[in-house]
Amino acid sequence: MAEARSPVGSVDRALVILQEIGRHSRGVTLDELATRLGLPKSSLHRLLGALKHRGFAAQPEPNGPYFLGTELLATAFRFYESMDLRTLIRPLLLSVSEEFAETVHMATLDGGEVVYVDKVEAVRSITMTSVIGGRNAAHCTGVGKALLAWTHPTEEAIKEWAERYGPLVARTRNTITNPAKLATHLDQVRRQGYALDLEENEPGVRCVAVPVFMGRTTPVAAVSVTALKDRMPPARMEEIGHGLRRAVAERH
Repeated sequence: MAEARSPVGSVDRALVILQEIGRHSRGVTLDELATRLGLPKSSLHRLLGALKHRGFAAQPEPNGPYFLGTELLATAFRFYESMDLRTLIRPLLLSVSEEFAETVHMATLDGGEVVYVDKVEAVRSITMTSVIGGRNAAHCTGVGKALLAWTHPTEEAIKEWAERYGPLVARTRNTITNPAKLATHLDQVRRQGYALDLEENEPGVRCVAVPVFMGRTTPVAAVSVTALKDRMPPARMEEIGHGLRRAVAERH
């Protein structure tokens, strides 16, 4: 699919310049930027001047390489320090709940548990242990596994996590309680891009979950679709998994 044309070309070019500078931790010269971006050096130089003026780009030495500016970093950090996850992700939850007509959760990771930050009930809602502000064990929930898979992405990291927050308690007969098996399972989660809860936290309840990164290397939250087992056969869980990934990618 062709990339949509930006409504404001000059703004788009400035953003592309920042993206390219961000790929070079040791800086990038004007000539290199012009070659990589296919922009005339004259217009590129003007855009860089505007970015430098606002502190979004920096050039410590005259005619030297360009770096991301301190104001860009400060703006990003101010945003992340003050952002309200519930406000930012609520539109995604509403969209997903409408698309799949099931209950949708958003949760964050806190040690060995997940904390439910938001929830959108489906019309045909079901009784579950999850409530806003409530907690569940991370190792046996879809949102928990989606968060663990990318927060602790190696077998060693998961074993260290389990040693710190374990033992991994069996909530149902399907719960994975062995750290090595959990690490193998989470590797599969990363490969397929979404996590499944196959009645591991509550009998008769299944869910599909994906991480939400919002520009970070580790997820800030996870979003899940939850329903009774009868409404969650394997084919539908796969459909929801791909749909959730698409929805998150489009919005975040």
